[in-house]
Amino acid sequence: MLDQIHWLAAVTVLGVLEQAYFFLQVIYARRLFGISPPKISGPPEFERIFRAQVNSSEYFPIFLALLWQAGLFFHQGLAAALGLLYLYARYCYFMGYKTSSSQRLAPIYFSAGVLWILIALSALGILHFFLSHYMRLNVLQLLRV
Repeated sequence: MLDQIHWLAAVTVLGVLEQAYFFLQVIYARRLFGISPPKISGPPEFERIFRAQVNSSEYFPIFLALLWQAGLFFHQGLAAALGLLYLYARYCYFMGYKTSSSQRLAPIYFSAGVLWILIALSALGILHFFLSHYMRLNVLQLLRV
């Protein structure tokens, strides 16, 4: 079974490390700008870093759920590759937002597109499972005819 999930697990670990990096950037920014918790406002430079981290954290559970569903029900390799693209886009988003709020736009749109693809793959994989498991209907064989 592990050979069916090892790529998904590796991308998950990379994602957790990325989230940790984002958290550390907020801690560093708090020290740099003298902003003690629980305050969340300060200079625009701090607020951009803080918002980039919070936004990335909000989307992380959605990403993980879709990564694993697409990987388990559709194809592990494709899901893992899309997961790497998503993590790279999120890194670009974070670094862009850190610089300027306008530089976050292209990476956020790209990462949203990757999430939509993962949603589609998840839905197709789960639909195929239900059709083949409960209705004994193999869509892939029907498409080959």
